[in-house]
Amino acid sequence: MAFSKQQLHKFANLIKIEISDEKLEKMNIDSVIEWLDKLQKIDTTGVKPMLSPAEHKLPLREDIVTEPNMRDKILANDPDKTGVSRGYFAVPKVMDGD
Repeated sequence: MAFSKQQLHKFANLIKIEISDEKLEKMNIDSVIEWLDKLQKIDTTGVKPMLSPAEHKLPLREDIVTEPNMRDKILANDPDKTGVSRGYFAVPKVMDGD
């Protein structure tokens, strides 16, 4: 599928880039489009979608409490102490609830 220079300039305008005729000729857009057409024709029925072709497994560690009962230390960082007596941080309202 070949695109004219006019069509390619229109695409460039739609995606908000400026590109010269010389750069368009160097980019060889038609070969990229042909490759994308080939990818579209591949049968992927029964293939599970994946986030990445490489398998990633995060290292797990034990969830161990190292400093228990730090609530008072944490609440001491509250700048206006509004909710400290109740055991929480008070924050400004950000949404109206109907």
